[in-house]
Amino acid sequence: MENTERQITQKDIERVHFTNKESQDITRPSLTYWQDVKRRFLKNKLAILGSVIIILMVLFALFGYLLTSQNYYRQDLTMTNLPPRLECYYLDDETLLYVNSEYSLYTLDNDGTVRERLEPAEENQMMREKTYEVNGQKVVLNYKGAAQAAKARKQGDMQLANSIDTFTLDIGGKTPEMQKVWNKTYRLGTDYLGRDMLARLVYGARISILVALIATFAQFCIGVLYGGVAGYLGGRVDNIMMRIVDIISTVPLTLYVVLLMVVMGPGIKTIIIALGSVYWVDMARQVRGQVLNIKQQEFVLAARTIGASAKRIMLRHLIPNSMSTIIVTLTMNIPSAIFTESFLSFIGLGISAPAASWGTLASDALGGLRSYPYQLLLPSLCICLTVLGFNFLGDGLRDALDPKLRK
Repeated sequence: MENTERQITQKDIERVHFTNKESQDITRPSLTYWQDVKRRFLKNKLAILGSVIIILMVLFALFGYLLTSQNYYRQDLTMTNLPPRLECYYLDDETLLYVNSEYSLYTLDNDGTVRERLEPAEENQMMREKTYEVNGQKVVLNYKGAAQAAKARKQGDMQLANSIDTFTLDIGGKTPEMQKVWNKTYRLGTDYLGRDMLARLVYGARISILVALIATFAQFCIGVLYGGVAGYLGGRVDNIMMRIVDIISTVPLTLYVVLLMVVMGPGIKTIIIALGSVYWVDMARQVRGQVLNIKQQEFVLAARTIGASAKRIMLRHLIPNSMSTIIVTLTMNIPSAIFTESFLSFIGLGISAPAASWGTLASDALGGLRSYPYQLLLPSLCICLTVLGFNFLGDGLRDALDPKLRK
């Protein structure tokens, strides 16, 4: 067997010469701290996803009203509990018929636009039968199967209850063809008072995001100042200030809200004041911890040596160097504020009618969960997506702003 290995000779080697200047050249441009933060943040896919979700929610709150011609407070009791997707019956080339869960008959255009709820020409309560005249045709709605299904459900025979057709629809003695269409008049359906769900979701997004942003702004202004002063002064002043923080944090938020509602009455103003007066506590603790660490650094000692005032040291050195912690804390507390506002509205301590937040919509839909699940699913989905988006963004900012992870 032949030896195929090739011997390397001096001719195959070329010496590379570097001058003094070339050896000291920087081959990769240096990055500032914030450029490196941006680079690491853009590599985090979950953080980008969270940012996209937040942007979409803000756009939905600002411009979502363009998707509907309805408003959030208008009631139409003839259009109650209409779902986003309708199971209709074909009447003719221009008309569809829809039977809701209360066994009322509606007419629709072929594209899904709801026209009106029809009144029966005759109604037989004994036979559980309604007769309508629609476009010159006789339509008979028989819903006696609903009583049989209810009886089977009461006896615990769910298999029989689910197999019974709750109603039948006859047009001229024939069973019409079924056709599913999207609701073009109320794109996300209506609630138990006939109010447009899409319009109420848009208004609820504005309320929830507004409350969260105002609470976060109060948290930034009060918490940063309070924690910075406590950490910088230290000693007895720090001890007294932090005991006040401990006292505030031990009182439940619900009690604050109840007391404020007694004094000021229910509404968005009460919720904002309650959240703003409590949510700065965590920020104060975080900033205090950072300031206690940073004020021992040499650059702070140098600033004191040249005669810088306490205000200048605080505003020019301590707070800017704590900004990464402040940003992360703010971002992580926004979803907490949204969830708290939704919870308070859900239990009846938040926004009062006719205004609506996502928590109010979820509370209103709870009674009809089995019959109209979309009414609870839509606001719950908005809350979950918004909270998830801010959590993803907060985690991404925490990882990007941490100097220990810098590569």
